[in-house]
Amino acid sequence: MEVFEAIKNRRSVRAYKSTPVQEEKLKKILEAARLAPSAHNAQDWKFIVVKNQKMREKLVKAALDQEFIAQAPVVIVAVATEPGVPFYALNFGIAVEHMVLQAVEEGLGTCWVGAFSQKEVKKILKIPEKYKAMVLLPLGYPADLPKKKIRKNIEEIVCYEKYQ
Repeated sequence: MEVFEAIKNRRSVRAYKSTPVQEEKLKKILEAARLAPSAHNAQDWKFIVVKNQKMREKLVKAALDQEFIAQAPVVIVAVATEPGVPFYALNFGIAVEHMVLQAVEEGLGTCWVGAFSQKEVKKILKIPEKYKAMVLLPLGYPADLPKKKIRKNIEEIVCYEKYQ
């Protein structure tokens, strides 16, 4: 699959099959994040792979009862290891989207989850207080595929030489 095809096919999946994610596919997705660029090559991240069902259920509670999180056979939790650096959010955006696009290539679905209790996720996963959980990323085979989202026309979001 070409990159542009993966971008077009990416959806936020909120229903997953119980089919386990093959280790080879998971490793490729994590490698996609590892290869992501970061400001000053800081690589200021750690990715926690959660497969244990009870741990995933605890994450559901921490994520304001978003049940689909436990339904996914894997949840990747992205942790900022240098949260004081102002560009860490950009680094994460790139790294997590690399994983998301690789997941599409592997026939898997994901959903960016940013609504969760920082305190609870840190407690569940024993993340040091000085670090920050940035994203919960459920990962699995979609039980159904959401419809394409309607996007604005290119002319509505792009201008040249000055803001118009």
